[in-house]
Amino acid sequence: MAYNFKDIAITKIAVIGAGQIGPDIALHFAKSLSPFNVSVIIVDISPEALAKAEAKVNKKIQKGLESGAFKPEQAERIKNAMIFSSDYEYIRGSQIVVEAATEDENIKDKIFRQVESMTDDQCIYLSNSSHMQPEVIFRNIKNKSRCLVAHYFFPAEINPVVELVPGNETKPNLVQYLLAFYESIGKVPIKVKSSYGYAIDPIFEGICQTAILCFERGWGNEKEIDAAAVKALGLGVGPFTALNLTGGNPITAHGLDEMGKLLMPWFKTPPSLHTKTRQKEAWNTAQRGENIELSVEKGAKLIAEFQGAYFALSSYILDLGIVDINDLNMACEISLSIKPPFAFMNALGINQSMELVKTFCTSHPSFPFPKILEKTSAAGGWKLKDLVTTVMEETLVITIRRPKVLNALNLNVIGQIKNELELVANDPSIKAVVITGFGTKAFVSGADINMLAALKTSEDGYNNSRTFQSVLDYIENYSKPIVCAMNGFAFGGGNELAMACSTRICKKGTPLLVCQPEVNLGFIAGAGGTQRLPRLVGVEKAAEILRTARNVSGKEAAEIGLVHQEVESDLIAAAIQLAKEMASGMVTVKRVSTEPMALIGAPAQLEIGHLSKTIDEILVRAIYEGATLNLKDGLDLESSMFGVCLTTEDMKIGLENFKTNGPKVKANFIHR
Repeated sequence: MAYNFKDIAITKIAVIGAGQIGPDIALHFAKSLSPFNVSVIIVDISPEALAKAEAKVNKKIQKGLESGAFKPEQAERIKNAMIFSSDYEYIRGSQIVVEAATEDENIKDKIFRQVESMTDDQCIYLSNSSHMQPEVIFRNIKNKSRCLVAHYFFPAEINPVVELVPGNETKPNLVQYLLAFYESIGKVPIKVKSSYGYAIDPIFEGICQTAILCFERGWGNEKEIDAAAVKALGLGVGPFTALNLTGGNPITAHGLDEMGKLLMPWFKTPPSLHTKTRQKEAWNTAQRGENIELSVEKGAKLIAEFQGAYFALSSYILDLGIVDINDLNMACEISLSIKPPFAFMNALGINQSMELVKTFCTSHPSFPFPKILEKTSAAGGWKLKDLVTTVMEETLVITIRRPKVLNALNLNVIGQIKNELELVANDPSIKAVVITGFGTKAFVSGADINMLAALKTSEDGYNNSRTFQSVLDYIENYSKPIVCAMNGFAFGGGNELAMACSTRICKKGTPLLVCQPEVNLGFIAGAGGTQRLPRLVGVEKAAEILRTARNVSGKEAAEIGLVHQEVESDLIAAAIQLAKEMASGMVTVKRVSTEPMALIGAPAQLEIGHLSKTIDEILVRAIYEGATLNLKDGLDLESSMFGVCLTTEDMKIGLENFKTNGPKVKANFIHR
């Protein structure tokens, strides 16, 4: 058995280095690939390091077992997939080798030269360096076309971001393969051109340098500066705490000095960081639950300094031309647990952001004002997208990429989809469109809950619903076939988007594909769900799905006509093939009828448990009265009924319960 991904059958992955991050990388591979009987080898020359690594991994598996993250059989399978050894012979037969050793170019060089003598020419070589360029690491490897950096972030088994950094001789198709491979095992990979420190570490280490410089200037103690950084940038933890947690003093001290030589002179290791590194001391940070008070004056000064530094650093990386702005915006947010830099600048105001950067650069003369920021200010802000678009076989493939919220929709994302469709509407070279989601878990997890919570009046609700519907109407009536490739579950607005497409396909065996969970939150579907679902699967089946918020598997979805087919092959390839066949007239699919439906009998009596009886009455009216209308009028009725939900106490209760307790806790509806 193997993990067959595209044209490579993966049976063994070797991770070299049992120190800080290697075991975590191995654990992620084992979690993802042990169901396919892939072996994960952890090799290190130190038996002591191996023993500590195995204990560390077993502790994490046990913690996952106790929390319910792993079932007992899953935990056992993960353990059995991993082999810890000091014998390099175990590397033989690996399809992928990941080096996660000390950040020393001579050690890395020695490791890969040894690996090269033990693996075939098809084996992929990845170095988990945090700074060094692939041309340096792989300088003595004969076949450099299969070599690149894969930079993981702490903790590697949880933090999804991976920077993929090809060298001058790396095959472009290998980079594309690895981008898709890492996505398939739950990571969020981005491509970065070869540059010392890559894209994200100069930002992180620059923030750390800023914090230490503030400390050395006497602007505050470590606890105060950490608290200000968290407040200024939305960080999960402050920079001093992050350095302590990751053991990052030595590598940051080395990295800053090297960036000063290779990037720009502003980067320079502060004296106190050298001292902490030499003496192996941690920073004096706040304990869990400790409240740190900041004076207004001190807080304002530190916040301005951190925001100026963050915006300057992020813009500087764009000036280097090594990474796409949307990749960097997304990856910073996820990998560093920080506000996404360019979206943050837009929200704050591009002119105010530019003034913060100007002030920062003036007080740090060795930091040049980023050229791209001047252009962006003139343009009125950063142009950002939550979509990735590619053209394959005369087909536009639109991927919704919002991994932090499982591709949840808001009005901005919906508008972006429409814009992309408008751009190719009259392009004769584009015959069809495929819409899919990033990752393997969710196509679209629903509508952004913060957007819904911001609605206050019935008019707000009606207008929000109609705005969504207008875009989905455009999709439904588009001049070219649109196939929805449902790469994971489609909740709420995700299923409504899918139903507006010409047709839908999904992976065979998907246990949870569709759910309309709105009634759990105290409202009804407002983007066409109450009108398109009955026209696709029948009124009674649709009403039962909508009123109970139950899950629908891929198998059931195919049986009731919600999806065209389940596929076992590559989902995107299958979607493109189907879209092309539809465009040529070779295949016809069932479309949503625009005509009124004939109803027989009254609505069925359903047991809805704890759900709101008031919302159920509104929903029943939307479904059954809407079915007697043409689609256009039915959709308008749905919008009106969605607006009515905002006048109920139960919608407020449902949304507040979801925001406070999450989706697993039932709301205490009062049926008003």
